[in-house]
Amino acid sequence: MNLCASSFKFNFPGCRRCLRLSKPLISASLTVSLFSHQNPSSSTAMAASITTDTSKPKQMDPWLIVGLGNPGKKYSATRHNVGFEMVDTIAEAEGIPMSSVSFKASFGKGFIGDVPVILAKPQTFMNASGESVGAIVSYFKIPLKQVVVIFDDMDLPFAKLRLLPKGGHGGIGRPPGKMDPAAFVLRPFTKQEREELDFTLQDGLEAMRILLLEGFDKSATFVNSAKKIEQMG
Repeated sequence: MNLCASSFKFNFPGCRRCLRLSKPLISASLTVSLFSHQNPSSSTAMAASITTDTSKPKQMDPWLIVGLGNPGKKYSATRHNVGFEMVDTIAEAEGIPMSSVSFKASFGKGFIGDVPVILAKPQTFMNASGESVGAIVSYFKIPLKQVVVIFDDMDLPFAKLRLLPKGGHGGIGRPPGKMDPAAFVLRPFTKQEREELDFTLQDGLEAMRILLLEGFDKSATFVNSAKKIEQMG
């Protein structure tokens, strides 16, 4: 799974970060971006008097977290849709309903901590996701540095997270041997793979929280030090 930040190779330029989940045979990838969050300054007291700032605090720009995949039951719970699964994991954990359908996407609005976020699952096919994401970015005036793209990557070991400060969707590689890539990405997960992926999705959730609340460097450190499920026994 890849998390990365930079130009995205669809119809919208400049997406800043991405989280990559590798998806395999034994791989899953996703791309994500994070930014530091600063707490507002508190009021101060002087000479037994309290000065209160009555001006409205500046509204924080939302983050856009996009999970890539393909719509339809044919692709549900397959390797090609781990981006969708990561968004669903975030939505469930943070109580964000994915009940809106617009901009050719299923999306929801909420918060991670006190950082406003928009979660989106484009309902175009993956190679046309830019149509949906570009429309959301334009409508909500989201800074491109605060766009996170999550997608699968067969070039990574299975259930492996990778966080990149910039990058783009460069495909999903090829399966081992002579297996047809289309057949490979549509294969369901084995029971063991499902357990490993669910474990990794929780790591991805924590990486996103750290990214938005504490910054890229701390999130990257977390991702790089994350242990696989077999190391937790």
